[in-house]
Amino acid sequence: MAVTLTSLSDIAALGFDSVIDVRSPSEFAEDHVPGAISLPVLDDEERARVGTIYKQDSPFKARKIGAALVAKNAAAHIQGPLADMDGGWRPLVYCWRGGQRSGSFAMILGQIGWRAETVQGGYKAFRGLVVKALYETPFPAPVIVLDGNTGTAKTDLLHLLRARGVQVIDLEGLANHRGSLFGHRAGGQPAQKGFETALAMEIAALDPARPVVVEAESSKVGDLRLPPKLWRAMCDAPRIHVSAPLSARAAYLARAYADLTADIAALHDVIDKLRPMQPGEAIERWHGYAEAGTFEPLAAELMEMHYDPRYNRQRARTAGEAGRTVMAEDLSEAALPDLADRIRDLI
Repeated sequence: MAVTLTSLSDIAALGFDSVIDVRSPSEFAEDHVPGAISLPVLDDEERARVGTIYKQDSPFKARKIGAALVAKNAAAHIQGPLADMDGGWRPLVYCWRGGQRSGSFAMILGQIGWRAETVQGGYKAFRGLVVKALYETPFPAPVIVLDGNTGTAKTDLLHLLRARGVQVIDLEGLANHRGSLFGHRAGGQPAQKGFETALAMEIAALDPARPVVVEAESSKVGDLRLPPKLWRAMCDAPRIHVSAPLSARAAYLARAYADLTADIAALHDVIDKLRPMQPGEAIERWHGYAEAGTFEPLAAELMEMHYDPRYNRQRARTAGEAGRTVMAEDLSEAALPDLADRIRDLI
């Protein structure tokens, strides 16, 4: 039986024990249903080979070779990852669209006695729901933008607000990037489709009667684009500005970017990317700070000369309502909970 999805919450609500993506590893890596496990019935090379035979030789021959490969790979999954599943296990299986891969695997699982079902329209149907949520439907909840120049601990404050019961969406967390040249995080960024799926699932879980707080961003976080409806809602939203002295922001950045400053070669590489935008003597001075391990002066000059002027220009172009300002003299870990309380009281 094929399950028809009508909303992003359907799969969780249906109560399947496992969701299985039988597409190739590269398809799964680009995007997949949240919580799905990858059990490909054709790997990337096998899928390409069968497709080539189908187009250049014979559809019949391609189906015969494909069926043998699916059976071989299904046997490996049954003897491997699925070996300990009991008789009551109920999986939901999906492929790209046509249902051949998912239907074949579900039929084999059904012959064993497992109550396997498939997704009508496969991943493409799920992707359609993501596109509808992000690109066709108005953003469902009032937005408040947490603003402030670089180094004002906005991401940490988002997490503290969430712990205090405030609705938040951490765009940088979903994008696995801190939103600047220095923003790379271990593991790199997801594909655009994977980012959109994660974002759509967070939006689907929002209470539309309550505001949601997001961090001020440009229209891209690293290499990933924000959906236009969300970006427009952010531009029009009221703002809460966090304002702190340059010294406090520099101390915070030295702490928050410890992963980058631990890799001096990577830090030098990022500083070099600023050469087209900053004087050569400043670049060399920043390299000197990095080599000496004096990261607070480095952070302070980067903000004063590079990030603050650009942030202020962007804010002038895109910011909506003026909003409220919260002053913070201290951005240490001990001081942030009180600052989060003050921001919560403004929401």
